[in-house]
Amino acid sequence: MAAPIRKVVIAGGGTAGWMTAAMLSKVLKSQVEVVLVESEEIGIIGVGEATIPPIHTFNTYLGLDEKEFLRETKATIKLAIKFENWRVKGESYYHTFGAPGTNMGFCSFQHYWLRAKQAGMTTPLWDFDLNYLCCEQQKFNKINTQNPVYEMQYAYHFDSGLYGQYLRKLSEKAGVTRIEGKIEHVQRDEQSGFITGLQLHSGQQIEGDLFIDCTGQRGLLIKGAMGVEFESWKDYLPADTALAVPSERFERTLPYTRSIAHASGWQWRIPLTHRNGNGFVYSSSYLSDDDAHQTLMSNLDSKPLDEARKIQFQTGRTAQQWHKNVVSVGLSSGFLEPLESTSIHLIQSAIVRLLKMFPNETIEQSVIDGYNEESKAEFATIADFIILHYHVNERNDSDFWKDRREMVIPDRLKQKIAIFKSAGTIFNDPLDIFRDASWLQVMLGQGIEPQDYHPAANVPNEKELLGIMQKIQSAKQQPLGQMLSHDEFLARYTKQG
Repeated sequence: MAAPIRKVVIAGGGTAGWMTAAMLSKVLKSQVEVVLVESEEIGIIGVGEATIPPIHTFNTYLGLDEKEFLRETKATIKLAIKFENWRVKGESYYHTFGAPGTNMGFCSFQHYWLRAKQAGMTTPLWDFDLNYLCCEQQKFNKINTQNPVYEMQYAYHFDSGLYGQYLRKLSEKAGVTRIEGKIEHVQRDEQSGFITGLQLHSGQQIEGDLFIDCTGQRGLLIKGAMGVEFESWKDYLPADTALAVPSERFERTLPYTRSIAHASGWQWRIPLTHRNGNGFVYSSSYLSDDDAHQTLMSNLDSKPLDEARKIQFQTGRTAQQWHKNVVSVGLSSGFLEPLESTSIHLIQSAIVRLLKMFPNETIEQSVIDGYNEESKAEFATIADFIILHYHVNERNDSDFWKDRREMVIPDRLKQKIAIFKSAGTIFNDPLDIFRDASWLQVMLGQGIEPQDYHPAANVPNEKELLGIMQKIQSAKQQPLGQMLSHDEFLARYTKQG
């Protein structure tokens, strides 16, 4: 296509659509016209109410005021996910956004911790993690320090519907045009196959040069009009249904997400300032809808505010997430169940990737290929991380968990587990959004015990090593005195006037 890219049309609103509109208008300003088409008749899924720390970068670039953002989206602080019953029933561990210990030089902290354990130390790895300590005491505060020992990364729990509305106001103020209407027909150029316009139910024609598909799982443009196939990952991640229900907020707001494994699926609990988000993820091959509903409703911590809503999905990805002049963002590009709160991040990374490769005068196939290659790798590494939680389990109470343990897993994940088990080392993937500390916590939490550690951990003698570990543990405890309760922090920080 030789025509310059001067008009971008976003099909669909919701979180994906308005995140895309907000960032395109911020970065490209008057270089392109941004139009968003959405219908209030079409609902949004809105499962992704928990996030991971890169959301800070996105919000900061948009110029969002954090205090206003927290108020507008009914948000709370997220320091971690607590996994309950995942290895065996009655046991739990945290995947925090922090990192245990500190930089010890050539080899990672866990090697020194492993050697210290052999020397008689009984302190769990998580006691060296400030995020974990704050989760256990339900505390949070911002710490002004450059000392990496006190680093405490965090994300948010927020109402994704309110986030979309918040970004809509920002986008329209920046010049984005919103058009209300349902898309009835997609017009394509017979020779190039490119989309040339959208015809609405009202008869209105919306022409454009580049089209962003934010129409959710149906993928109205990428799958419907362009015919791009969907690559299913149900053999690895067989869950295909979720039930979601809001409930009354707790008196005390936890600064972490809870992920609770049940006999044939898992339950999320996400604390917001006006309510709690609850849901149950399961496979219809293992559990009936009625039994799933019973599991969810009998395991709520507070009174439900509505009826449970059923959401059906397929895990996997659209085979080409950019095809010709259509880019899929959000659920139209694929879906990985919300176990590690990556749904909103995948929207964010798709937008940032598109902007890095944004065409000026022409849409080149080499750019499309590069975009798709990166997208595929990112989806695959996230899938590996999610599969890890399922595969490394020791539960024997259902076929669901036995089958997950016995399934064939991707070769890269198999290698990653083997390297950690034999040497205590984390093998990195360049496009993996999860840091070494994330893999470390989940592998240890799921019961993988390394058989060896790096020889650099032998440099200090036992007495020196145990002394070092004690100092690090004491340093991690020190900021707790500056912390507020999570609710007190939110009340003080977001107070207007």
